[in-house]
Amino acid sequence: MRSLLLCMLLLLWQPPLVSAYPLDGAEETGISRLQGYQLARQGEVTGNKLPAGALLLQKQVKLHLQGFSGDPLLNPDPLLREAIIKLLGEDGTHYSVSLLDISDAGRPRYAEVHGDQMRNPGSLGKLVLALALFQTLADIYPDDVAARQQILRNSMITADRFIRTDHHKVPFWLPEQKRLIKRPIVEGDSANFWSYLDWMLSASSNAAASMVLKHTMLLNHFGRDYPVSRAREEAYFNEHSTRELGKRLTSLLQQAVKRSGLDPERLRQGGFFSREGKRRVPGTNSVCTTRELMRYLLHMEQGRLVDAWSSLRLKRLLYMTERRIRYASAPELSDAALYFKSGSFYRCEAEAGFVCRKYAGNKLNVMNSVAIVEAPEGELRYMVAITSNVLKKNAALQHRQLATRLHALIRQQHRDADQQ
Repeated sequence: MRSLLLCMLLLLWQPPLVSAYPLDGAEETGISRLQGYQLARQGEVTGNKLPAGALLLQKQVKLHLQGFSGDPLLNPDPLLREAIIKLLGEDGTHYSVSLLDISDAGRPRYAEVHGDQMRNPGSLGKLVLALALFQTLADIYPDDVAARQQILRNSMITADRFIRTDHHKVPFWLPEQKRLIKRPIVEGDSANFWSYLDWMLSASSNAAASMVLKHTMLLNHFGRDYPVSRAREEAYFNEHSTRELGKRLTSLLQQAVKRSGLDPERLRQGGFFSREGKRRVPGTNSVCTTRELMRYLLHMEQGRLVDAWSSLRLKRLLYMTERRIRYASAPELSDAALYFKSGSFYRCEAEAGFVCRKYAGNKLNVMNSVAIVEAPEGELRYMVAITSNVLKKNAALQHRQLATRLHALIRQQHRDADQQ
């Protein structure tokens, strides 16, 4: 029995529960859990104490490279690359790292190690889903951001069989009881588009991702008639063949990537994150490289993911406002504002003396992280994209330690430059 259990496929695409979006965004977005976190911060209800870097207001979340049209990824810094290789040590061949220091917005410094190594993005593919939604909104309402906001704020999504089946928990705020509960999304749960986006990116819920993608397809098809009745939703998916739906899905996702200046051959989400979604709407494979993930972050900071309005909302959705995990949990980053997404995928097989543990597979042990770090010390700002496949080691801990070392490296390089 033990060997059979060890041979089981162990998949984990999501991190434990974290939360994003600035706390003062409750009224604008309708993300109800933000109200609960605000009350917890004020001491009116029980809740976690937030680190200093999690307390920015919406107006303080900014795009720092607007007006910078260059492409620093074309001119890597060899000395910075060598320093990163040294930090990675003996496991360096199993890492891909792209790092962009934007502390001086006029002269960004870029370096990469194995930046074009292909890996499955895992939950980082949800960044593509969000991009596709904002591109669709911009296509329908090119000159009317108020209308886009209205769709996100007022359109209600009700979970249905497309979510089957996801066990990851998301936060539900119960205002009457002034209590926050965390549980998986179940069929029948209703919330607005913003809330499902928040659950998809902050809690990394597959169920939320599947509903976001389903409704992005509906929005793309019905345009200004969206939202439509449940009957029209069902008719759309029933009246088209799975092949046709798959073609539409692939076009929707890949065109959004292309139109924001990214390469779908190096950053691609193939389709749904749920088994039922994949059954109803077949997709293709998913791939990423750290270089193209970095390009996503770069274009977001430049306001080039769809447009500046969309880029800023995407960045807010990635802003961490609760417990920090994996790469983001490094204590040295506690005072920094962090914009973060991660995903993992591990697999174990029978091996004498080996005990399979979370994030430490012996067959496969992929861990992916993207982060924007904005530290208060000296206006230190940098972006990092990491994928790794280091077997039998706790990948979450490895990424946390790497975050500590990279932060120390960049901080020291800036101190050295100031002394010259």
